[in-house]
Amino acid sequence: MMTELRDKVALVTGGTRGIGYCIAEALLAEGARVFISGRDVGNLKSALGNLRRNAKDRVDGISADVRRYEDCRRLVQAAAERFGGLDILVNNAGIGIMKPVDQLTPEDWDATIQTNLSGVFYCCHEAIPLMRKRGGGYVYNISSLAGVNPFAGGAAYNASKFGLNGFSEAMMQDVRYDGIRVSYIMPGSVDTDLAAASGSRSRETWKLTGADIAKAVVDLYKFPQSALASRIEMRPSRPPRKK
Repeated sequence: MMTELRDKVALVTGGTRGIGYCIAEALLAEGARVFISGRDVGNLKSALGNLRRNAKDRVDGISADVRRYEDCRRLVQAAAERFGGLDILVNNAGIGIMKPVDQLTPEDWDATIQTNLSGVFYCCHEAIPLMRKRGGGYVYNISSLAGVNPFAGGAAYNASKFGLNGFSEAMMQDVRYDGIRVSYIMPGSVDTDLAAASGSRSRETWKLTGADIAKAVVDLYKFPQSALASRIEMRPSRPPRKK
């Protein structure tokens, strides 16, 4: 186990599957204590059962919906109470509803913005004071290349990720002198449940994996304190050639 992350306390939203689960797994492998959340109680129990096979009592979690401020407040407090503080926040929970604007419902729009953007604000709002008490910390916001590249059918998703990128840049400047580092990671095509929901049903080996994103999180944490890679773009190295 690497000493940089040993015994650090990390909270990973959307940590029951996909990218979030991989990040939780990677942080645990480095010796951190990890608290995860997810909306589905069944997925949460399954994820905790799997992670505890190796991590034992260094992992815990609760069900929470990041669209609700009270859930986020309860989640951050639960993580800090369980492990004695908070050093790392990974805002990973996200959804993608891909429809043209005239086909998007107000409910689709609200769900996307509340999950991908408001939920990040809620968790950061609660986590930053706890990190200040620890003398610093690290916030990772899992964004997307859709935050810089708009596409047809992506109005709600693009808006949420463009907003997340701007939020991350501003917050980084808010907290840098508190010893709190902020990075946002923008993956391209990732082989996850979210990709399947947007129309790609089969597993495609050329895509990034959740483990790729998790490695970026771990590597960023180990950067020298004097350096901050605040914005990371990740792409598959060999996507299919365009015809």
